[in-house]
Amino acid sequence: MEQAELDAAYMARALYLARKGLYTTDPNPRVGCVLVKNGKIIGEGWHKKAGEAHAEIDALGNVTEDPFGATAYVTLEPCSHHGKTPPCCEALIKAGVKRVVAALQDPNPLVAGKGFQLLAHVGISVDFGVLEADARELNRGFIQRMTQGRPFVRSKLAMSLDGRTAMASGESKWITSPESRADVQRLRAESSAILTGINTVLADDPSLTARIDKGVAQPTRVVLDSNLQIPLTAKMLTLPGRTLILTCNYHNSVRPEPVEGHKDKRHQLQNIGVEVYQLPENNGRLDLAEVLTFLAGQEINDLLVEAGAVLNGALLTENLVDEWVFYMAPKILGDKGRGLFRLPGLDKLVQANSMKFKDIRQVGKDIRLMLKTKVTGSEA
Repeated sequence: MEQAELDAAYMARALYLARKGLYTTDPNPRVGCVLVKNGKIIGEGWHKKAGEAHAEIDALGNVTEDPFGATAYVTLEPCSHHGKTPPCCEALIKAGVKRVVAALQDPNPLVAGKGFQLLAHVGISVDFGVLEADARELNRGFIQRMTQGRPFVRSKLAMSLDGRTAMASGESKWITSPESRADVQRLRAESSAILTGINTVLADDPSLTARIDKGVAQPTRVVLDSNLQIPLTAKMLTLPGRTLILTCNYHNSVRPEPVEGHKDKRHQLQNIGVEVYQLPENNGRLDLAEVLTFLAGQEINDLLVEAGAVLNGALLTENLVDEWVFYMAPKILGDKGRGLFRLPGLDKLVQANSMKFKDIRQVGKDIRLMLKTKVTGSEA
């Protein structure tokens, strides 16, 4: 087998290991490492949780023989700086590794090629770009946060064949199949945070938790609530984990009866452990671009949107969603049902928003469609 084929095979194994951290590594990237010596794997590992050993350290701790002279296959450039853990480059150098093969350069400005330079400086052979596309897909949220200052945004919607999300009365449980709903739990588990609007909270009182059979770092719950209307009795406020309320209008907020020792709704929320942040507004509502910038600052890599027609319409209009996930059930709800997007001002077909299919598959009795918004002039 040619060296390029061997490199690809071992990197594929490293990527498989990296995916084991799919639900647990936030805000860190998912990384795997394989150590190879004399044509056989002598150690492998992956990053399991922020603050714990990086993939290279985990692999070195699992070796079956002396790693001196081995090749390290890593899905991301080894770090060269001191963070919560020591630099991985130093560990590889100390172990006597002779070659490092990486899938891609770390987009973190603290690393960004410095790890490769340090390894090369001491005589270690360095190659990168092996299965790079796969590695980028696995860490697209982390990469986007580091390079663009915003999380990767995915919006999930459930609909009927005629594009309705609920009956005119608002009844929507359940449009889709149990299999689709289980698939949504997986999407939640992959996400750093789940974002919704106050209208969804008031209508459905959601928990916004990931319920899967594997260990998962529960996503942060984020509510856009311009006027602080969220009830103190909302289900999500009683659950463990982090809840963020983003508002732009403290003083005009709708306030409940005063709570002893607290002067306003903001203090009441903070008193029960909720984080409340005031962000810039745009025409009386939260500025959505500012929301994404803020969430990147909160180390949110992957953001899942679960919201109604108003918020999804605004996100679509501003082209702020990277991937749309539609679960389409074989049901007809009729023309009085509620639609997917509120998009005022569309009068001509030329104004229509266009999307591009990424994936189509059956989930239970439903069809799952994954699409991305087309960028005018860049795609056919």
